[in-house]
Amino acid sequence: MTLRVRRVYEPPEPDDGTRVLVDRLWPRGLAKDAARVDEWPKAVTPSTELRRWYHAGEGSYEEFGGRYEAELAAGAAAEELDRLRASAREGTVTLLTASKSPDRSHAAVLARLLGD
Repeated sequence: MTLRVRRVYEPPEPDDGTRVLVDRLWPRGLAKDAARVDEWPKAVTPSTELRRWYHAGEGSYEEFGGRYEAELAAGAAAEELDRLRASAREGTVTLLTASKSPDRSHAAVLARLLGD
């Protein structure tokens, strides 16, 4: 299983495999054809409420991660998470985010859960 987390603004690389945008909103100033996104499963993105709460600085990254994991544990999000996990078993999956700090973002939480 090969999972990568990259900024969507970085140029695509040949070894990216399936490129999956994991942000709820399309990245500002990025043309869709330049991004080369293969999938955009909005079911696994943090809810608008959670995203706003975290960006407002009201909680820690650890608390955000716990709340995000809870969102991913039910319904369409859980189904999509299982599908992405199966896809990662078949080949490389690169999770793409516009976050300036991908290692402290929802993409890192998602990568950890997919690797479990």
